[in-house]
Amino acid sequence: MTTTVEAPVVVDGLSADDYHADRNSVSSTGLRKLIAPGCPAQFKYDRDNPQLPKREFDLGNAVHTAVLGEGHDIVIVDFPDYKKLDARAERDAAYEAGKVPLLPKEKVQVDAMAEAIRQHADAGPLFAPGMGIPERSIYWTDPTTGIRCRVRPDWLIIRPDVTVIVDLKTTTDANPEACSKAIESHSYHQPGALYIDGVQAAGLAPEGARFFFAFVSKKPPHLITVRELADQDQDIGRARNEKALRRYADCVANDEWPDWTGPVPTIPQIGMPTWATIRQAEEYLK
Repeated sequence: MTTTVEAPVVVDGLSADDYHADRNSVSSTGLRKLIAPGCPAQFKYDRDNPQLPKREFDLGNAVHTAVLGEGHDIVIVDFPDYKKLDARAERDAAYEAGKVPLLPKEKVQVDAMAEAIRQHADAGPLFAPGMGIPERSIYWTDPTTGIRCRVRPDWLIIRPDVTVIVDLKTTTDANPEACSKAIESHSYHQPGALYIDGVQAAGLAPEGARFFFAFVSKKPPHLITVRELADQDQDIGRARNEKALRRYADCVANDEWPDWTGPVPTIPQIGMPTWATIRQAEEYLK
């Protein structure tokens, strides 16, 4: 029996809202939610009940628009804060319209962060106008599970000898150690691997693809760290994606979306994290 596999598709001009609303494919965000510390039950609830806009994402969305030249429309809410009812009403109206509200002081911050990127020795050339393509949506079918996947790289640089994917991150601390911890805590190595796989599946990287992070600090002087995702972490991210895709395929096939535990014959044990157990066992169980 032959199964028809959809060909890869590259879409320009698709809105972010339409991209994220797609329920016929799974994104890197979804894959991260399907495995620990997430679970299928939470993934399904979040997919079926879209979350309201979160204010902590406004600054990052605005920086993306300022640097990439594409993204959410920005609305300036001309108040010092959101304490007044009129200010909150303007903010909520912007959210309702799919736009990003910013206070004047936040707009100044966004402009300063964008300028810091333009002036940076590594980030500036990467994000130079005309160097790359912003927010291009890519769809392809995972050959092992038959699951339709999608990615939307922030910035895609296509050259004859190499294709470069750049992921722009705003952060409270852009020092390399903090960035390294962020990759682990947010599983950023998963989208890194998935973006490379998607770009290559779509035929946009005939000579291979490389994935770079550009972390920019929210606090002055808005320091920046640009780093390429390590090969081993890319492999781990890909393995995590493969596990998440298998889990997603099982959930879809059986229409069952278990929590962290799932069906078990007995109640499992729980204890401290392994490192804490080892440390305290050495101290107390002598």
